[in-house]
Parts: sequence; structure tokens; C-alpha cells
Amino acid sequence: MNEDTCYPPKREGRGEDQVSALKYHVDLQDLTEEDSSLEPVAAGDSLEMLRAEEEWQSVESIQPEAGSWERPDRAGQLISFNEALQHFQSADLSVCREKIQSTVPRRGFSAFLHCLFGPPQLRDGLQEERDLILAIAQCSLDHKDPVHGRVLQTIYKKLTGSRFDCALSGTHWEELGFQGSNPGTDLRGAGFLALLHLLYLVMDAKTLLLAHEIFRLSQHHVQHFPFCVMSVNITQIVIHALREECLSKECNRQHTVIPVVNSLYVAIFLHLAYIWKTQQKTILDSSFVLKDLEILAKRNPKQLLRNLDTYLTKRTKGLSPGKLSGTQAISESHGSHPKTLHFTGICDLH
Repeated sequence: MNEDTCYPPKREGRGEDQVSALKYHVDLQDLTEEDSSLEPVAAGDSLEMLRAEEEWQSVESIQPEAGSWERPDRAGQLISFNEALQHFQSADLSVCREKIQSTVPRRGFSAFLHCLFGPPQLRDGLQEERDLILAIAQCSLDHKDPVHGRVLQTIYKKLTGSRFDCALSGTHWEELGFQGSNPGTDLRGAGFLALLHLLYLVMDAKTLLLAHEIFRLSQHHVQHFPFCVMSVNITQIVIHALREECLSKECNRQHTVIPVVNSLYVAIFLHLAYIWKTQQKTILDSSFVLKDLEILAKRNPKQLLRNLDTYLTKRTKGLSPGKLSGTQAISESHGSHPKTLHFTGICDLH
């Protein structure tokens, strides 16, 4: 061999480099075969970066299942009661309207007595507004409707103080007082109107503090109750009172229906909280309390509304509702003796 022949200088560790390169190629090939959606990477990228990218690609490819989280049309933005109501005013509710019964049908002697001694009929100009409320009560929760999703998100954020969106189904709804992970299953008998009432309670500046106090009472270690389920039951009471024309006189006086219905819902919830606290009620008493509330709402809705107005007026003026005493008397549904309401701070239990 010619001694003058020149050879390229020998690089130390070249064999090890070839083995490492081969191992890198095999690992990259395995990753690519596991997820064909991965794009080719530069030779300088580390194996950790490849694995991180693979995990990220997998997250992005997940599609939401039915009833799971779906991105609202304006993510993170709260929705007001009026905006949600306008959605239903412009929506096609023909199917829901076919299911409603505007009033309770009466026949024979019952119809005769109702005609003589019953409440007045709702004025013609207000019947469309009443029917809209009853039609909304026939609408179910639709997770695919962005407005429905925003209503749920707003209720959750205003009650919990969270700034972030949450899944539209999950155990976090049980913490708010629904019976299961899907709020839609608890709306039977009240439909989406139950969620609109909750939305009104938490989005009205005058009632938000009251909502927080009642929600806090529902978390009491002894007197706890399912907040949202109780709210749905109160909405059902309001629907019954509306259909039995118990609110017609007040609606005719105010020349409107929806504000009267909303106010009665809040008034009943306030009275429930007062009864629950002062009479040391527990979940075992809930059916009896709700029955008495329904009778009271049908017999004397005007007085319930008056006490709510007094309560909120004290709040607006910065006075403690705990000092609110001597309010108008409301007859107990199961007796003839009137009982004066002395509103106190609902959360004094804590």
C-alpha cells in the first residue's frame, strides 16, 4: 500500500453515532406508525419533543361526545336574562306551544264556582306573554345550542365565583344541587324555564346576594338541601299558579306577565329560606315545605311579592335584612292564624 495515500481522518465514536442514529430512526418510525397524523420533524428535535407533540396532537383530535363540553359561540362571556329570553322569543317554539295548556280545564260545578268566585281572567294582550312562558317550560335543555350552554355556564360561574368555563355535564353540577351529572335530567315539569329562573336570580343585581345566601344555606352540614333541584320545584309552583290564574290579577295590574312570574319565583325562594332557617327544616321536610309553599303562592301571591319588595328595598338602602321585622302577615297554608315574617340574615347558621 502506498504510504502517500491519504485517508480521511478517523472520527472517534463513529460506530456509536451510527447506532444512536439507527435507534433514533427506529423510535421515530414507531412514533409515526402509532400516529400517522404526526408531521415529519427535524433531525435536531429531541425524543421528548416528539412525544410531547404526539400527546398534544392526541388532545386536539378528541371530539366532544353528546352532552359533553362544547365551545360556546362567545366563550367565557356571561349571558343576561333578557338576551336569553330574546333567544326564545325569536326561536321556533311551535312544537312546544302544541303541548301547553294555558289554563286548568274546569267542568261542571267547578267551572261555575270558578266563574263566580275565582280570580279574573288574564287580559287578551297578556295571553301571548303567558303562552311564551309556558312554551319555554316545555323546552328541554339542548347541549348543542350555544345559548343553552351559555346559560348553564353563567349560572355556574355566578354561584361558584369561577372565571372559567366548565363541562356541560359532570359531577360539578351535583355540587350545585342537581341530582346527577346532567342538569337536563332534573328539569322535568319546568323545562328550560327552570334554568331561566336561576339565570334571573344570579344575574339581577338586586337578587344576586340573596342567591349566594340561599346557596350557602343549602350547603349547611345539618340543614343542607339540593339548591338547584329546590329551585326547579319552585319554578313548578309558579307554573301551577300561572295556569290556575292565581297571578292574573297582579299581571293585569302591572300590565305584564314575565316580571311578575320572575318576582314570584324569587319571593317563594326567599320565603322557603326563611322557613328553612327559622323552623330548622331538613331535607326530610322538603316535600311538606314545598306543598305549603304552593298553597301559599296560590292563595296570597300579592303578599309574597310585597314582602320580597320590602326585603330588596332594605338591601338597596344598605340596611341589614336581619333588622327587617314587622312585615306584612302571611297566613300559614295549614292554619288560619297569620304569622308575621321577621326576615333575618339567612346565613346566620354558619
